[in-house]
Amino acid sequence: MSAKSFTPGQVFSTVVVEDLKRTQLVQYAGASGDFNPMHTDEVYAIQVGGFPSLFAHGMLTMAMTGTLTTDTLGVANLTRFGGRFTAQVWPGDTLTATLTVLSVTPGDHGDAVEVEVHTVNQDGVEVFVGTAAAHLA
Repeated sequence: MSAKSFTPGQVFSTVVVEDLKRTQLVQYAGASGDFNPMHTDEVYAIQVGGFPSLFAHGMLTMAMTGTLTTDTLGVANLTRFGGRFTAQVWPGDTLTATLTVLSVTPGDHGDAVEVEVHTVNQDGVEVFVGTAAAHLA
């Protein structure tokens, strides 16, 4: 993968999850070790939390967004990825991530690529926004 493949303003977009299942939330809890009942126990989330349902871990949303980032820039090239959660993700949601190239900066040992990522649900509500950087030959 070459930095010449990227230009500022270039946009990449993909659906990162379609119809998020409760099973996926429980699987992520097991993989991450985060068993907060707001994410795994529907009754608890409703009765104790006052939410309409259990909801996805923020880090699961970030991880799903990260698939577009690593698929586009290459996992070995990524030097930074961070962001913030802007809305909850619910079972049944379909999430679309969009990556926009902000800059490509030439360097002596490769080029630095800076990007911005946004993830929205099926209603267009932004659920995650972040930035990432990669070092490409």
